Amino acid sequence: MANKLISQMGLPKSIANIFAARNIITAKDALSLTELELMELLDVGLAEVTNAVTHISEIVSPPYQTVLSLLEQRVQNEYLAGHLPTQLKGLDAALFGGIPFGVVTELVGPAGIGKTQFCLKLALLASLPFTYGGLNGHVIYIDTESKFSSRRMIEIGVNSFPEVFHIEGMAQEMAGRILVLRPASLAEFTESLQQLKVSVLQHQVKLLIVDSMAALISGESGQGHVRQQSLGWHISFLKSLAEFSRIPVVVTNQVRSQSGDEGPQYTFQVQSARDNPECPTSDSHLVAALGIHWAHAVSVRLVFESRSGLRFIKLAKSSTSPPVAFPFNITSAGISLLNDEGMEIKGPEITTIHCQGHVGILNFVNDE
Repeated sequence: MANKLISQMGLPKSIANIFAARNIITAKDALSLTELELMELLDVGLAEVTNAVTHISEIVSPPYQTVLSLLEQRVQNEYLAGHLPTQLKGLDAALFGGIPFGVVTELVGPAGIGKTQFCLKLALLASLPFTYGGLNGHVIYIDTESKFSSRRMIEIGVNSFPEVFHIEGMAQEMAGRILVLRPASLAEFTESLQQLKVSVLQHQVKLLIVDSMAALISGESGQGHVRQQSLGWHISFLKSLAEFSRIPVVVTNQVRSQSGDEGPQYTFQVQSARDNPECPTSDSHLVAALGIHWAHAVSVRLVFESRSGLRFIKLAKSSTSPPVAFPFNITSAGISLLNDEGMEIKGPEITTIHCQGHVGILNFVNDE
């Protein structure tokens, strides 16, 4: 806007001609001078200069917006961007439609809690035909721990969408839409990522899953700051890929133990496990494995936890969604919510991670 021509701003012709004659062509030219300098250069009175500068400033300045209007605009943009429905009614309602396009969604929790089950169902839904509520696209599934099970995916599909999977050849067709990559190292993963932008566009990819990022990082040697720099590059790339391709990117994260004398390092900490013999030692906590920079970079965080004999999905981070938790179990059809209403969670409890009954703890030192 600073380069907008003064001749196009609707000033009175007499003053506009004087600006032009003195080679003051753009808004930047005029606003870079004081009113006294303009009076001397243009040879006009203070009132005329003040009126002209005020008019130019009003035109080139960005319009004011209230916090409410910005929030409404963001909600509208996210709605228009689209979502991948999880077909978990309560969770979809809380997320205003499902897993959002164009951002990174993180699933964090102990091993065996259900994160991979959730990913398998998402992969099916993205490849499902439009007529059955899917995205009718291809999926890239980066499986870093060799946990992807085609047999389990077919089982979920047959029990969730029997009308689709009983059609002759449909199971094979949908399986052919899901590309599974198994990088053996962070270097291989990086190379795969650099080839993805073209593949996403060429092959109508509608979903990218990385299960799990923490496993790759924990397997790397080297100084902490080097690993953090590498992690920073990867999350930046995934975010840009999501925004560029307008697809949902889903990444799983593990939890790690944190000794009591290590001190709190970020807010996504979990409750002390001193009352649970299956959790780490009594002076330790659980935290999300990838650290605070990663936590700030993801747009949506779903915490998977176990407490009081139940498993829960908690909507721990979202700019627009309420902090709610949904009890769930795992069936032959995948994850199923026990109720769709959800429980509103207040205070720091929404960001804690309970691990009662689970021992899927990743033990590596945080490199913040």
